[in-house]
Amino acid sequence: MLHLVLFQPQIAPNTGNVGRLCAVTRSRLHLIHPLGFEITDKNLKRAGMDYWKSLDVHEHADWAAFRASPHGPKRLWLFTTKTKQAFWDVRYADGDGLVFGNEGSGAPSWLHDEVGETQRVKIPQANAELRSLNLSTAVGIACFEALRQLR
Repeated sequence: MLHLVLFQPQIAPNTGNVGRLCAVTRSRLHLIHPLGFEITDKNLKRAGMDYWKSLDVHEHADWAAFRASPHGPKRLWLFTTKTKQAFWDVRYADGDGLVFGNEGSGAPSWLHDEVGETQRVKIPQANAELRSLNLSTAVGIACFEALRQLR
């Protein structure tokens, strides 16, 4: 099983899209609070609320609660723009967790430190002057590369 981890996501439609992705790929979704929205039909409906009942989702009060959870991943990969290692140059394993920071500020520096340099990866961009991809797009790219390797 693949674990997709959203650290304090702020935009409901992005989280809804990732939830839909998790449902169709049978990946587990972890939401690290606080969230920038409430999980309601109104907030998630357009992006995949109808898939929410088929979703294996775990909400965690904070990062410490996530790390203490018996339902969490075996190993973490932090997707960030603050590394040189490309996401397709590492080998994913069953039970891995792909971690994504929030839409406004990404992952905090302490999270980068905890995960460690060797477990940080990025999705290379042809235009390095642009900030980054949309969160749900990045999660989809990362998820399918990991699943491609695991097939």
